[in-house]
Amino acid sequence: MNTDLFIAHRMIKGSRGHYSRPVIRLSILAITLSLTIMFVSIAILTGFQKEIRDKVIGFTGHIQITRFSENTNLVPYPVDKQQTFLPALLVHPKIKHIQAYGSKAGIIRTSDQIQGVVLKGVGEDYNWGFFRKRMIAGNIPDFSDTSRKNDVIISRTLADLLNLKLYDPLRMYFIVGEHTVGRKFRIAGIFETGLEEFDKLYVIGNLVHIQKINGWSNNQVGGFEVELKDFRDTEEMGKYVYHQIGFQLDASTIYQLYPQIFDWLKLQDMNVVIILSLMIAVSAITMISTLLILILERTSMIGVLKALGLSSQRIRKIFVYHALYILGWGVGIGNLAGFTLCFAQLKWGIIGLPQESYYVSVVPIYLDLFNILVLNVISVAACFLMLIVPSLIITRINPVKAIRFS
Repeated sequence: MNTDLFIAHRMIKGSRGHYSRPVIRLSILAITLSLTIMFVSIAILTGFQKEIRDKVIGFTGHIQITRFSENTNLVPYPVDKQQTFLPALLVHPKIKHIQAYGSKAGIIRTSDQIQGVVLKGVGEDYNWGFFRKRMIAGNIPDFSDTSRKNDVIISRTLADLLNLKLYDPLRMYFIVGEHTVGRKFRIAGIFETGLEEFDKLYVIGNLVHIQKINGWSNNQVGGFEVELKDFRDTEEMGKYVYHQIGFQLDASTIYQLYPQIFDWLKLQDMNVVIILSLMIAVSAITMISTLLILILERTSMIGVLKALGLSSQRIRKIFVYHALYILGWGVGIGNLAGFTLCFAQLKWGIIGLPQESYYVSVVPIYLDLFNILVLNVISVAACFLMLIVPSLIITRINPVKAIRFS
């Protein structure tokens, strides 16, 4: 039998009637609240970062392959659609999909409004998964049907700005050389992503129109978008793709295409680090205070145990076991409370946000098992290390004085 653990267990069971009892409960409550706040903070931060990141990737892919010396007017130099490197990239285990695209800057003109946009042309190989989840009206165009080749989808931001509705005609004008070329499209669907910078910019249509407007052949496209299976492989695969495509082409990751967005997302990490540090400090100080109270209350017992021959190290273990019991309850309840709150928000979207400011309509939640595990390990380790300092007081207690003045 583990004598130290047995004595600690008896102390816990026999704490009723002692003034440390309410202190222990308050300690468990403080640790519970601290861990709950940390749990929810990490879930919100990772959820927010993932939501914004996925939206950017939905418009551009993880990696874009284009010709070098791209123009500044959003019209890339054309590249051949049939590339020798494509078969090898398509079978790479970390690459999910590769799709061709083209783009052309233009102007939407209505009876009373003018708006500059970019027509992004896509083909039959385009992965519509991102936009399909965010359609609020109409349907995704079927470009395999030649009768629907003039269909486009626009954002609700553009629709509201230009007073356009589903199935309305859409007139766009493009500058080609010294001439202005007009095209008439039909709004087949309206989407909403919440990224106003992108929603106001892009109109998604058929790649055939981009090829005709830019004077490209049917075998020429603006570039390729590479989708990865795991976002964490972006930098690694960006270098890999760059070395596979040859010297005439360039591969840019979303970090390089939109550095301002990802620098801003990284700044959010600092806020959470501050919150986590404060909450861990609160938990650690709570554990120190509780252990000191337990030692003060049980001074006479410490004296008796020392008189019976128990070493200071073993007595310290008894009180550390007691403190770990408190820590265990606080951590367990904190995890349960944090998971419950996150699940409720994830399921029902209880707390909303102004989308124009935060790019999301509800507080986003993402439960990453690894992050939660690291949070628990760091919290428990920090509190446990803090218990060593007050437990050293036990070594300074004189058994004769402790028994005499009990």
